[in-house]
Amino acid sequence: MAKKKEKKAEASEIEIEDISSEAEPEDLEDQKAEDAGEESTETSGQAEEASGDDAKASEEDEAWSEKYTRLMADFQNFRKRTDKEKADVYSYANEKIMTDLLTVLDNFERALGSECKDEPYAEGMKMIFKQLTDILTAAGLEEIDAVGQDFDPNFHHAVLTDNNADFDSGKVTDVLQKGYKLNGKVIRPSMVKVNE
Repeated sequence: MAKKKEKKAEASEIEIEDISSEAEPEDLEDQKAEDAGEESTETSGQAEEASGDDAKASEEDEAWSEKYTRLMADFQNFRKRTDKEKADVYSYANEKIMTDLLTVLDNFERALGSECKDEPYAEGMKMIFKQLTDILTAAGLEEIDAVGQDFDPNFHHAVLTDNNADFDSGKVTDVLQKGYKLNGKVIRPSMVKVNE
């Protein structure tokens, strides 16, 4: 009987060992599956966080890129504006002195239009007048063409009307005072007669 008990005890020990050896791999697999599930949950959470961070970063990049583009456009506009202002200063710096000299030109022309008995004197005055007009022309002064042109209020100042059959209606028939431009800008419009 003692032998039977020993055999039963050995058999039960073997069964216990078999059960424990069989149970261990299943438990390990369950444990591994749980760990993998937790890891996949963690990695998917991290992936969502990373994609949220990436979206936020790309929005910030776009905002900075837009700010940079606007800043560059503002800078380019500023540079163009200052360059134009500098060019205008150089072009029109002489405007005040030119307008003052226009009365001198008018008086010179009137003097040359009158009769002079001293021919060498008249010739010398014409040479001085030509020298003065050449200098002013080189500085950017130009006379406004008026006679025979269409009346343009940007260039002409109408003071009289005329009934001249030689000209069409709206044409300038006579110039009472010459007009001038300095580098394309009108500094004095021509005083003119306009045909009705």
